[in-house]
Amino acid sequence: MTPSKVPAAQSTLRILSHLATQRGPVPASQIATALGLPRSSVYDLLAVLADQGFVVHLPEEQRYGLGLAAFELSSGFSRQQPLSHLGRPLVAALVDRLGESAHLVVLHGRDVIYLVEERAPRRPSLVTDVGVRLPSHLTASGRALLAALPAAQLRALYPNAAAFATRHGRGPRTTAELRTLLEQVRRDGYALEDGEITEGMASVAVAVRDHAGWPAAGIAVTFSRERIAEADWPALAAQLDGTAAQLSRRIRGT
Repeated sequence: MTPSKVPAAQSTLRILSHLATQRGPVPASQIATALGLPRSSVYDLLAVLADQGFVVHLPEEQRYGLGLAAFELSSGFSRQQPLSHLGRPLVAALVDRLGESAHLVVLHGRDVIYLVEERAPRRPSLVTDVGVRLPSHLTASGRALLAALPAAQLRALYPNAAAFATRHGRGPRTTAELRTLLEQVRRDGYALEDGEITEGMASVAVAVRDHAGWPAAGIAVTFSRERIAEADWPALAAQLDGTAAQLSRRIRGT
């Protein structure tokens, strides 16, 4: 069946693809103009997409952005091996250079899922492993990813206090606290987690961006606080930035 025989499906995919390239939610009229589609058709398709969770409608702003279901599709692709294969040798090389354990994660709803976990020799065991899920707002890699999301997607993920899981009684518990934390991540250029997952262990992380600038994955290094002083954490982040840039190029095929 040719695309011309299923125009609604083709238009729906074009709308999703368009939203995926935007830096934040946009008006329906902008979508219609950019794609050359009738406004009435765009509104109808957006209503269906919103009902299924692929689009979030912000009525106060009269704008539309990608919903959780769209992120789940993206994470599903990542879990089907390509990102793991592309990232594993880079994470392994990072571990060899730093002598500390490192991992690669993707965002799935409000959790991060660990795709690659490379353990450094003679380092403490960790609760993380391939396939493990942890609350993204408590992990360094999750925070790096959340900080790279548009505000609308962040609001959709964390609409109220009930969305915040806790561990050891630490970490943000409200949207305002999370927003403040993520603002610091953006200023620093990297994310931190200090004893919120495992007592005595800390992590530094950065986001890996795809061809459209969206966060495709998070890379982090985890270490004992006794081994690495806080003053040296920015230097770890710089090492992670180099690895993230390499993986970003691999994802883009460049």
